[in-house]
Amino acid sequence: MDLITKAPKGTADLVPEAAEKWRAMEEVLVSEARLNGFGEVRTPVFEHTELFQRGMGDVTDVVEKQMYTFLDKAGRSVTLRPEGTAGAVRAMLENGLFNAGYPVKLYYNIPCYRYEKPQAGRMREFRTFGVEVFGAAEPVADAQIIAMALSAFQRLGLKDVGLQLNSIGCKTCRKDYHQALKEYFSARRDQLCGTCLSRLDRNPMRILDCKSPDCQALAAGAPKITDYLCPDCREHFAKVQEYLGALGIGYTLDPGLVRGLDYYTRTVFEFPSQSLGFALGGGGRYDGLVEEMGGAPTPGLGFGLGLDRLMLALEAQKTDFPQPVRCELYIAAMGDGARVRALALVDALHRCGVPADCDLCGRGLKAQMKYAGKTGAQYSLVLGEDELSSGKAMLKDMEAGASVEISVGEDFVDSYLAATAAAVGG
Repeated sequence: MDLITKAPKGTADLVPEAAEKWRAMEEVLVSEARLNGFGEVRTPVFEHTELFQRGMGDVTDVVEKQMYTFLDKAGRSVTLRPEGTAGAVRAMLENGLFNAGYPVKLYYNIPCYRYEKPQAGRMREFRTFGVEVFGAAEPVADAQIIAMALSAFQRLGLKDVGLQLNSIGCKTCRKDYHQALKEYFSARRDQLCGTCLSRLDRNPMRILDCKSPDCQALAAGAPKITDYLCPDCREHFAKVQEYLGALGIGYTLDPGLVRGLDYYTRTVFEFPSQSLGFALGGGGRYDGLVEEMGGAPTPGLGFGLGLDRLMLALEAQKTDFPQPVRCELYIAAMGDGARVRALALVDALHRCGVPADCDLCGRGLKAQMKYAGKTGAQYSLVLGEDELSSGKAMLKDMEAGASVEISVGEDFVDSYLAATAAAVGG
């Protein structure tokens, strides 16, 4: 086979068998979101570039290196979304969702795009399941969305997901912290990578998120934000931990956890997979983001889960996924009249919720029956001129080999359901 092209690097097809697993995983996440009172939001795949520059921060790796940005035919800069929060904030404001009262609780299941080196659990096109809460300033909201994510992991059957927790404070306490970081890293600037050198004056906290081994080694000895929290942030973080304790949720305090985007404030968290060695998702507060986007000052928080990584984790522990729906009845037809009748009978079964199929390729009887076996059909029925004349046909149990006569007339559905309920060949 000489294909004219292949899927772009960093992307992957989900063929039916894989897509069935993904659907099962996504249904658990959607169910958990709805259980907690979240409604779905669907935002465009691309947005005006300034939405992400303003919201995520122009010093972040995502904005500096990873965004798919281009000019449209009118010369406007647009970007394929690299994450879900900024678009959700815009949609909430633009559509006036806050008019119904706070909190506004949204969830989404979206493809995102980042130009980075593809590797296990990190694709250029990847799917994110995320939730956002607007208008809830209390620490109980932080605890609730953390509990919600952990509940989803439990329902999926994941057994080794941890919780890392930190507070990165607010603008008040970060002012002194930034100064402490500048002093620390300035004394070691000859050991910083080029990117972090440019961040030293603009946003030294981004150095803590650098992936360079040398910068990571320096960051390990840097001042900790938790030593600089203002009284309000300290109290908020203590309350979050109190609520998590009341829910019986264990966690590890990680003073070096800052997350990769500039909009975060106060509580931040990640869910590491201990067996795979990377985080399955994370999130936190972004109490200044709505105002930054042009709205009234409104607290916000949320999380995002990497579905590619979730699937890797599920497959690594050999999760039993629900079996895909298979064809229950295959009707093999011989002759034009039989094909017309077979199509009508299949349609009648579909209306009753019974998965059924018939020939679409004009094959002979032998080839049709071979295909029926490949579909895993539980029953088969051969329809020819004799069956059309008599209004009767033999329903065969494909595994047991036993057969029973049923009607193929107006009462076909009732006759079929009665025969299968009686367990043909049982």
